[in-house]
Amino acid sequence: MAEIIITKDNYEAEVLQSDRPVLLDFWATWCGPCQMLAPIIAEIAEEYDGTVKVGKVNVDEQPALATEFGIVSIPTLVFMQGSHVVKTAVGYHSKAEIAAMLA
Repeated sequence: MAEIIITKDNYEAEVLQSDRPVLLDFWATWCGPCQMLAPIIAEIAEEYDGTVKVGKVNVDEQPALATEFGIVSIPTLVFMQGSHVVKTAVGYHSKAEIAAMLA
Protein backbone atom coordinates (compact mmCIF):
# COMPACT_ATOMS: atom_id res chain seq x y z
CA MET A 1 0.00 0.00 0.00
CA ALA A 2 1.25 3.44 -0.84
CA GLU A 3 1.51 6.26 1.61
CA ILE A 4 -1.72 8.05 2.46
CA ILE A 5 -1.95 11.83 2.31
CA ILE A 6 -3.19 12.89 5.74
CA THR A 7 -5.25 16.05 6.01
CA LYS A 8 -7.29 17.67 8.75
CA ASP A 9 -10.37 16.20 7.04
CA ASN A 10 -9.26 12.53 6.99
CA TYR A 11 -7.04 12.51 10.13
CA GLU A 12 -9.67 11.02 12.43
CA ALA A 13 -10.66 8.23 10.03
CA GLU A 14 -7.16 7.37 8.78
CA VAL A 15 -5.19 7.79 12.03
CA LEU A 16 -7.33 7.85 15.15
CA GLN A 17 -9.73 5.13 13.93
CA SER A 18 -7.08 3.04 12.18
CA ASP A 19 -7.10 -0.68 12.94
CA ARG A 20 -3.27 -0.69 12.78
CA PRO A 21 -0.45 1.52 14.03
CA VAL A 22 0.28 4.62 11.93
CA LEU A 23 3.61 6.22 11.03
CA LEU A 24 3.16 9.90 10.22
CA ASP A 25 5.80 11.72 8.19
CA PHE A 26 5.61 15.49 8.69
CA TRP A 27 7.38 17.07 5.72
CA ALA A 28 7.47 19.96 3.21
CA THR A 29 8.42 20.23 -0.46
CA TRP A 30 11.19 22.76 0.25
CA CYS A 31 12.86 20.59 2.92
CA GLY A 32 16.01 18.85 1.65
CA PRO A 33 16.20 16.20 4.39
CA CYS A 34 12.47 15.49 3.82
CA GLN A 35 13.18 14.81 0.14
CA MET A 36 16.07 12.50 1.10
CA LEU A 37 13.78 10.63 3.49
CA ALA A 38 10.86 10.29 1.02
CA PRO A 39 12.12 7.15 -0.81
CA ILE A 40 12.80 5.42 2.52
CA ILE A 41 9.29 6.24 3.75
CA ALA A 42 7.88 4.84 0.47
CA GLU A 43 9.85 1.59 1.01
CA ILE A 44 8.61 1.34 4.61
CA ALA A 45 5.03 1.81 3.36
CA GLU A 46 5.44 -1.09 0.93
CA GLU A 47 7.31 -3.41 3.31
CA TYR A 48 4.94 -2.85 6.24
CA ASP A 49 1.77 -2.96 4.12
CA GLY A 50 -1.00 -4.56 6.15
CA THR A 51 0.87 -4.07 9.44
CA VAL A 52 1.57 -0.33 9.67
CA LYS A 53 -0.23 2.48 7.85
CA VAL A 54 2.08 5.24 6.57
CA GLY A 55 0.74 8.77 6.30
CA LYS A 56 2.33 11.89 4.85
CA VAL A 57 1.48 15.28 6.37
CA ASN A 58 2.60 18.31 4.37
CA VAL A 59 3.14 20.95 7.08
CA ASP A 60 2.57 23.82 4.64
CA GLU A 61 -0.82 22.44 3.57
CA GLN A 62 -1.84 21.16 7.04
CA PRO A 63 -0.59 23.75 9.56
CA ALA A 64 -3.32 22.83 12.08
CA LEU A 65 -2.10 19.21 12.27
CA ALA A 66 1.52 20.34 12.52
CA THR A 67 0.55 22.64 15.39
CA GLU A 68 -1.50 19.93 17.09
CA PHE A 69 1.58 17.69 17.13
CA GLY A 70 3.94 20.51 18.15
CA ILE A 71 6.07 20.11 15.03
CA VAL A 72 8.90 22.64 15.08
CA SER A 73 11.44 20.85 12.85
CA ILE A 74 10.99 18.66 9.81
CA PRO A 75 11.20 15.93 8.89
CA THR A 76 9.49 14.58 11.98
CA LEU A 77 8.23 11.01 12.19
CA VAL A 78 5.48 10.20 14.68
CA PHE A 79 4.54 6.57 15.37
CA MET A 80 1.02 6.25 16.75
CA GLN A 81 -1.23 3.51 18.05
CA GLY A 82 -4.78 4.79 18.19
CA SER A 83 -4.65 8.28 19.65
CA HIS A 84 -1.38 7.63 21.51
CA VAL A 85 2.01 8.83 20.31
CA VAL A 86 4.38 5.90 20.87
CA LYS A 87 7.62 7.34 19.47
CA THR A 88 8.83 10.48 17.74
CA ALA A 89 11.97 11.02 15.66
CA VAL A 90 13.13 14.40 14.36
CA GLY A 91 15.48 14.75 11.38
CA TYR A 92 16.74 12.32 8.79
CA HIS A 93 16.89 8.68 9.90
CA SER A 94 18.07 5.55 8.13
CA LYS A 95 15.68 2.80 7.11
CA ALA A 96 17.06 0.59 9.90
CA GLU A 97 16.43 3.30 12.50
CA ILE A 98 12.85 3.76 11.29
CA ALA A 99 12.26 -0.02 11.27
CA ALA A 100 13.53 -0.16 14.86
CA MET A 101 11.06 2.58 15.76
CA LEU A 102 8.22 0.41 14.42
CA ALA A 103 9.32 -2.72 16.29
